[in-house]
Amino acid sequence: MADSEESKTSEYPEVTSGPGKSLEIGDRLDPRDDREPRKTEPPQPVILKQGGGAMRGLFWLVAAIGLVVALVLGAKTIGLFPGLKNPFAQEQTDRSGPALLKSVQDLNQFVAAEGNFQVIVDVQKDRKYIPDFLLNERILFVAAGSVEVYVDFSSIGQGAVKESEDRRTAEITLPAPQLRPVRIDNDHSYVYQEERGVFNRIGDAFSSDPNRLQEVYKLAEQKIGDAAKDAGLQKRAEDNTRKMLQQFLGALGYTSVTVNFPAG
Repeated sequence: MADSEESKTSEYPEVTSGPGKSLEIGDRLDPRDDREPRKTEPPQPVILKQGGGAMRGLFWLVAAIGLVVALVLGAKTIGLFPGLKNPFAQEQTDRSGPALLKSVQDLNQFVAAEGNFQVIVDVQKDRKYIPDFLLNERILFVAAGSVEVYVDFSSIGQGAVKESEDRRTAEITLPAPQLRPVRIDNDHSYVYQEERGVFNRIGDAFSSDPNRLQEVYKLAEQKIGDAAKDAGLQKRAEDNTRKMLQQFLGALGYTSVTVNFPAG
C-alpha cells in the first residue's frame, strides 16, 4: 500500500507557485507567480512638440523684425546713412477732390486800412446748486483776428466827381468806409484752458459735439468786431483813401484834389 502511494506521487511532480513555496491542493494556479511584480510608473505629461516649435518660430520671427526696425531707426538717428529714408515713417494720403469755381464777382473796393486784434474769450456754463466738479463747462480761448476797412467805388453816383474846366482841380465825394466781417486767424488762435465736470466728461464718452467751439468762435468774432468799431479804423481809412486819390490824380496833372466823405 505504501508502494502504490509512492508510485502515484511520483507520477505527478510537485508544483510550486514560486521559489521556496509549495502549491497546496485547492490553491489557484497563476502563471505570473514566478515573475517579478510589475512596477507602476506615474503617467508622463504629453508634450506637443509641434505647437511648441510653432511658438518658438513666431518668437524668433518677431525678434528678427524688431531687430531690423531698431537697426534702421538707429542708423537714421545717428546719420549713418544720410540718404536712407525711414521705411516706417508716417504717410498722409489726401483723397480730397479738386476745388470747384462756383462764381466770380468783380470787386471795385479799395482796402484802405486793416486792424489786427487779439481777445481772450472766457465762457463758463454751470448749474446753480451743483458743484463745478460734477457739472461744469469752462473754456479759455485766445482768438486772433483781423478786420479790413474798404471804400466801395462801385457805389459812386453821377455828379460825385467834379472837375474844373482847366482840369486842374477835382472834387470827389465818396461813400463812408465800411468794415468787412471779422476774419479769425486759426494759426494763431488756440484753446488755452478747458475745464469739464465729471458728468460732462461721461457725456463726451458717449457723444461728441464737433461744433462745440462754434459758439466760442462767434463770440470772439463779435468782440473783435466791436473793438474794430471803436478803434478809429474808419477815420484811418478815409485818410488813406484821400492820400491815394491825391497821388493818383496828381500824377495825371491835377494840382488840387479834394476828397469828401459823409459826416460821421
